[in-house]
Amino acid sequence: MWKRSWNHTSKAAQSWTGWLSKGGIMIPEIAAMLDQEGCTTTLTGPGEVVIYSKDLSSWEPVRRMPFALDTSQGLVQLRQKMSELIAFLGDCRIFVAKAASGAIFFELEKARCGVWEISGKPEEFLAQVWKEEEDQESEVPTGAIDIPVPVEISPGKYYLSIKDIQGKRPEVSSKQVLQKFIKTGAYQELEVICDHIPPWIALESTCCGFTMQSERLGPSEVKLVLTKNPADSCGCT
Repeated sequence: MWKRSWNHTSKAAQSWTGWLSKGGIMIPEIAAMLDQEGCTTTLTGPGEVVIYSKDLSSWEPVRRMPFALDTSQGLVQLRQKMSELIAFLGDCRIFVAKAASGAIFFELEKARCGVWEISGKPEEFLAQVWKEEEDQESEVPTGAIDIPVPVEISPGKYYLSIKDIQGKRPEVSSKQVLQKFIKTGAYQELEVICDHIPPWIALESTCCGFTMQSERLGPSEVKLVLTKNPADSCGCT
């Protein structure tokens, strides 16, 4: 079964039309991470990123780049490699791999890429992926809620004030804003300002591999600092 790696509640879905268009027209390109046999492989590779462009009714390869990620090198090196990948993609914002998760997926999502997880060869799925992307674009509601995300203030360090967000938009929960980001593990440190410690965050710390420190700044203001444990990865589903 094919799996689209975001859903209508993600920030990606809500800005879909704006990301994948020039003058209101979707860019007819799809990138695929392929192994030596020409089948999809994981984002870490090693393999080759091939960008296909639609020419009338057929899909032809137009750009290629060898690509591999060594996840043991740390977040800084990973981000550098992902920056190279994003630059190579150019206007292409549809990406297919055999599997995509964690920090790698988050970097693609930040670049406003729609990510598909598919096993197979490009000729088996390109036309169908494109059709479903076109259908998806037409289904995105214009009034969809835009969920805020943490802001990177320095490499690997992020900040978010739930207190400020809920002061302006009380309908948005801390779980909506933070849970998906925490599960990606795409951070070294996350600072959160809130009026109380959300109970679910303490539970997430066990399965998502981070330590949490709290400091009360005032009668209704708490600072949480979540630090990712380098050797751990999120086991949440």
